[in-house]
Amino acid sequence: MFTHLRRRTGQASYKFRYLSCGYGPNLQTIPEKWLGGDENAIVDFRYTESKRVTWYFDHHVTAFASEEQRTSALASNEHYFHDGAYGSCTKLIADVGRTRFGVDFERYAELVRWADIIDTASFPSAAAAIDRTSPVMQLAAVIEQHGDQQLYDRVVPMMLERSLDDLATSDDIQALWAPIATASEETHQRIERALTVTGSVSYVELPDRPLRGGGKFVAYALAPETPYSVALLRMKQHFKISVGYNPWSKQERRHEIAAICKRFGGGGHPAVGAISVPIDRLDDARRIAREIVAELSQ
Repeated sequence: MFTHLRRRTGQASYKFRYLSCGYGPNLQTIPEKWLGGDENAIVDFRYTESKRVTWYFDHHVTAFASEEQRTSALASNEHYFHDGAYGSCTKLIADVGRTRFGVDFERYAELVRWADIIDTASFPSAAAAIDRTSPVMQLAAVIEQHGDQQLYDRVVPMMLERSLDDLATSDDIQALWAPIATASEETHQRIERALTVTGSVSYVELPDRPLRGGGKFVAYALAPETPYSVALLRMKQHFKISVGYNPWSKQERRHEIAAICKRFGGGGHPAVGAISVPIDRLDDARRIAREIVAELSQ
């Protein structure tokens, strides 16, 4: 959506380069050496203070270190936009592009709709959230598993020119989806074996090796009446502690999850967040995860 915005408000000859940002212990802010373009945009990631950042869009309530930093940053640049009330950064960019810059995003309405559903977990049930029979959900799984510069450079131009269903069912995407489909069943089984319920929290601890398929929402489907989930997972280069509220539990959310994660160096949204821990600190990761389980169980 940002590419579309700049194509309509910048120069048609712009060349875009996409860099993938993951919240790991070694990537708390964007390295200055990454900001080598004539324009540099940070999208859907924590704020980085640099004169080289010409555009900024984010919707995480923990995007800024403090409210003072947020106020100062947004006042310093008319192309910085942040709104923690938005469910997805995709919709934020589309809305800002339309209202502030007069750019038409109508042809991408379905893409924006799906991005908002996925990012806000606005599915009718936990079972629907892990259902991958829809080609669009298969595309989402491919991006989640393979979202790096190589994939973005190839897929973003196709997203701008083709319908979402056409792209999702293309041979290119389906070839990447096939091994993920197989791995997803293994992931489901690993989570099912590891899951325990403590009070109002479902807890999964899988620090031995990374999940081969996406495991988001699986705990909610396995324990549908449990309002919170905590998962300690091994990633490629660090441990990730995922914390979430189960919107299908029919129980009220009583905790601000982003604030909890921020205390341990992480962040996120009011109902979902995460913390990254270096790969050589498994004991610390376990301690943090179990402290959060205890807090959410109260």
